[in-house]
Amino acid sequence: MNVQKTRNRFPLASAILISLILAAPAPSPAQALDGRWILDFDRDDGRVQLTIKRSSARGNWNSSSSYSLQEFRGLTRPAGTAGKPARFELARDAGTIRFEGELDEAGGSGRFQFAASPEFDKAWTAMGYSSLTTDVAFAFTLHDVSRRFVEDLRSLGYEHLPAERLIAMRIHGATPEFIRELKSLGYDRLPVEELVNMRIHGASPEFVREMKALGYDRLPVEGLVNMRIHGASPEFVREMKALGYDRLPVEELVNMRIHGVSPEFVRDLQALGYKRVPVEELVSMRIHGVTIDYVKKVKARYDGVTVDELVNMRIHGR
Repeated sequence: MNVQKTRNRFPLASAILISLILAAPAPSPAQALDGRWILDFDRDDGRVQLTIKRSSARGNWNSSSSYSLQEFRGLTRPAGTAGKPARFELARDAGTIRFEGELDEAGGSGRFQFAASPEFDKAWTAMGYSSLTTDVAFAFTLHDVSRRFVEDLRSLGYEHLPAERLIAMRIHGATPEFIRELKSLGYDRLPVEELVNMRIHGASPEFVREMKALGYDRLPVEGLVNMRIHGASPEFVREMKALGYDRLPVEELVNMRIHGVSPEFVRDLQALGYKRVPVEELVSMRIHGVTIDYVKKVKARYDGVTVDELVNMRIHGR
């Protein structure tokens, strides 16, 4: 069975999210941008969850992201459950969002207003881009697409990236530092789509290093991402190696994970006398429901039964 491959295109989740941001009710650069906000302090990681809501005759738009408390100017967590007036700001290179409303120890809500930075727009157009619309400047502010971020990417060969690519890279953490680490591991000038996919699915430099130590040097990005999606972890690879399955192709590792060929399953088969069963046959056993209990039951009746015979008997309900 073939492994379903990740396509080399912009990740769907990012495309949907960013299309919502950039297709939001879009005032012209001269117009103010405002809406409602909801903030939640009660996150286990100590961060705050900020939800932004905008509406107009063109439709509604929501965005929710987590931030550290220190990213806001003037934001403190009140004591007690009684609401208190609150004013704070999210000041970024591309603009400033000013919040007014009410907060208590759990969180609160109110209204916000956004002002774009003329200085950022001048720097942006000096890089060869068209002047920013207010909604793009707002998205840049929410996700901290700064001049430094754009310039660092340019120094790494990522010049004149579209706004939606820059936003996706910030949302998913495809930072210049991430790119430099990958470059040191032999992954130079990867397409933005691949960088974002790696971040979404946890194909980190550490993961790459672990796989390299196991003999998998310079795996294609698609293979790394598929391994992360399906849980073909370094630990899984090490366990299979200990059972005699060394340096299996990535496609076979992924297929084993997809169909539940676990180290425990292989270990139990080996204890029943089935040594070094080919991966294709292991996968076939799992697809057709040849369990360890079934193998024990059939072996009790037919000593010497082969894997092919076990699968055929299971298929035909014997």
